[in-house]
Amino acid sequence: MQTAAAPVAVFPRLALVAAAIVIALTLGGVGIARWSGFDGRQQDAQTVAQRALFFKDQPGGSIAIVDAHSGATLDTVHGEQGFLRGTLRAVVRERKLRGLVSPNDDRPLQLISRADGRLTLLDPATGSRLDLESFGSTNAAVFARWLPQGVKQ
Repeated sequence: MQTAAAPVAVFPRLALVAAAIVIALTLGGVGIARWSGFDGRQQDAQTVAQRALFFKDQPGGSIAIVDAHSGATLDTVHGEQGFLRGTLRAVVRERKLRGLVSPNDDRPLQLISRADGRLTLLDPATGSRLDLESFGSTNAAVFARWLPQGVKQ
């Protein structure tokens, strides 16, 4: 006695062809953009204000924010400060990956306010940058308070 073969589900051929075309066009477009030298990054607006800052760990877990030019302590933050601490950990991790961390590190971070309202934290030691407004206005405000007086974000 013969048994009947189980029916085989067939995926629509047209859907496979359409997916292949979409993938090919996407890869082709990316290839052409890279080959032509296209840079999709937005140009930075004019700098409105800039301040070089040190973030120094203090006994008890607080962080002192120090103006790199005057040496004045602008603020001392206590408590969790999740966004601030997370941002600083990312900067330190990048410096460690490049072998740039030392106990007497004297390279400040640059806090830059731009004419279009953007706020950037730049690490000149590594060339890395964090566009702080990308994390929301509340998180950007954590850093904006240390801009020179008279600059609004």
